[in-house]
Amino acid sequence: MRWRASVTVQTRARQLRQEMTSAEQKLWRHLRLGQFRGTHFRRQHAVGRFIVDFFCPKAKLVIEIDGDTHAVQAEYDAERTRWLREQKGYRVIRFTNQEVHHYIESVLQRILEALEE
Repeated sequence: MRWRASVTVQTRARQLRQEMTSAEQKLWRHLRLGQFRGTHFRRQHAVGRFIVDFFCPKAKLVIEIDGDTHAVQAEYDAERTRWLREQKGYRVIRFTNQEVHHYIESVLQRILEALEE
């Protein structure tokens, strides 16, 4: 069997599924089990050397939830986004923890719009 990510990255992704942030948990409640417009999402999904928060394979859509640490690692996030777009052809949309916690309907609307593109 051929994996798209190393065993180390896969193991870390499994660990992150158990340690999701409250914002990730809140969004996952809306996305899981095809509840969101019948679209299948994966959470804490390993892609190459990276782990994305949420991934819709059919739409090639990555959803990232940025917490406080993302302000410090903006360069890393930009590199990762560039790699996902250029090497994999994925679209990446980002939300902050605050957006998920306080404006979930708006977040879901933006995800729907991205799925429809």
